[in-house]
Amino acid sequence: MVSLASSQVLAICKDAAGIAGNIFAFGLFLSPMPTFMRIMRNQSTEQFSGLPYIYGLLNCLICAWYGTPLVSPDNLLVTSVNSVGAVFQLAYIVLYVTYTEKEKKFRMFGWILTVFGLFVIIVLGSLFILDLELRRIIIGSLSCASLISMFASPLLIIVCLTNLVIRTRSVEFMPFCLSLSTFLMSASFLLYGIFSSDPFIYVPNGIGTLLGVTQLLLFAHYRNSSREDSAEGLIVSYS
Repeated sequence: MVSLASSQVLAICKDAAGIAGNIFAFGLFLSPMPTFMRIMRNQSTEQFSGLPYIYGLLNCLICAWYGTPLVSPDNLLVTSVNSVGAVFQLAYIVLYVTYTEKEKKFRMFGWILTVFGLFVIIVLGSLFILDLELRRIIIGSLSCASLISMFASPLLIIVCLTNLVIRTRSVEFMPFCLSLSTFLMSASFLLYGIFSSDPFIYVPNGIGTLLGVTQLLLFAHYRNSSREDSAEGLIVSYS
């Protein structure tokens, strides 16, 4: 009886963490909006790259497939958040293609076909693996590697921003909402993975949580310095 009650509590905690992660994920999905508002306003993609959205789409598709019952049991909240993420990434790609130069349009179409081609190969290939546990391990490893590599890019940005923040003692150039969203979403899915004992979920999201904590600590430490510097009228320009 006690074991059954504990299982029910774990299931409730897992679902609560997954639902929270789905909600907090919208902060990350909406973060490119200022960039695309600028693109639409200027009718040009300027020097912005469309590759992060291509890679984001592939990552979301792989993770969404991992969450389906055909790969891993009782992980539909992973599928839901990544399905929504895939829709956002696809919308950003369409906007990028709409406003970019002709040469880049063909290149982006090529990347889109490559992404969906790879995804079809992954899906069909995994369905030929009749051992369900082996299928889960292979797709889980792919989704874990994909998420970790997705976090590697922001990690590099954090290193650069850390140097910038420490040098200027200002958090002006570090987006707080993005930092907070990264922490909340990653922490939620870290707990979700722990409650479900799934290392393919809690390992990459543990890295994402550390990333978010790093940014928030920088904010907490340097925000007062930023206010004082702003009061003194300090203007710092970066090329």
